[in-house]
Amino acid sequence: MKKGDTVESAPATLAYRSVMEQYGYEVGKVIGNGSYGTVYEAYYTKQKVMVAVKIISKKKASEEYLNKFLPREIQVMKVLRHKYLINFYQAIETTTRVYIILELAQGGDVLEWIQRYGACSESQAGKWFSQLTLGIAYLHSKGIVHRCDPSLSAAGRDLKLENLLLDKRENVKISDFGFAKMVPSNHSVRSSPPYRQMSCFTHLSQTYCGSYAYACPEILLGLPYNPFLSDTWSMGVILYTLMVAHLPFDDTNFKKLLRETQKEVTFPANIAISQECKNLILHMFRHATKRATILDVIKDPWVIKFQTEQASQEIRLLEAMCQPPLGATATNRHQSMEIHS
Repeated sequence: MKKGDTVESAPATLAYRSVMEQYGYEVGKVIGNGSYGTVYEAYYTKQKVMVAVKIISKKKASEEYLNKFLPREIQVMKVLRHKYLINFYQAIETTTRVYIILELAQGGDVLEWIQRYGACSESQAGKWFSQLTLGIAYLHSKGIVHRCDPSLSAAGRDLKLENLLLDKRENVKISDFGFAKMVPSNHSVRSSPPYRQMSCFTHLSQTYCGSYAYACPEILLGLPYNPFLSDTWSMGVILYTLMVAHLPFDDTNFKKLLRETQKEVTFPANIAISQECKNLILHMFRHATKRATILDVIKDPWVIKFQTEQASQEIRLLEAMCQPPLGATATNRHQSMEIHS
């Protein structure tokens, strides 16, 4: 949600407050505004907890958003339950609005934190990045990528610092799944795929929207891209920015941005960054054929150092997802025997 947009008029405000009160929500201050509606802080009287309420105006929203993307957002969020993701609680629909009740992250977002305090210490960056890694590993294990559709590019929903919210204990909460994409598991692999031969990471997309500063080179070049590997590139941008307090690539000039993303990134000499951390960032900024998958990231020594809990469940889910389809191994073995016979 973008800040600073026009808030609804008084009669409309009274109408939604009345609806919310019927369901036990006392609506408080505005915490965000966007093209299609407004996000409010609210108190849920039945369970005595604070929540966030996203109120979407059907008059402002496009037909495509209301009929395609909003139902998909609700469908995706209903199946997601993870400590480092914003949780979905309830959706309420009336003739004029849709109300989405979400977990409230009271600590603002990571971008605001960096703008206020500057670069993170390596331990702070390690904490947030390891939490981000666990959240993205969970999403990828379910075949969900944190990306969006170009027809709604004004919404700018993608994996970036603004979408990393903080709870009151300053733990990361990944938000904004409005245009997340569910990728078929064990998608059929092309005969000569330009990406690595792992069934879970071979689905290619041709659509993108969001911030070009976080976009991988294949997106900037307009090529079909792997959305899982697009997410890990964006994670590299996030980790670099946590450590340095500015983006690794200048997106004010598209040609310059394209050149920069195709060269090895450099690190400021005046900021102390461990070689382990640099190695991880460089691994996430490689060409797609060699880029780190989320499985590589979650097993990285630098990430492991900052994990406060075992990532065994996430690793197990990802490894199971990455198994070749049933019969593929036998088929490949048969083909190999034919070649050598």
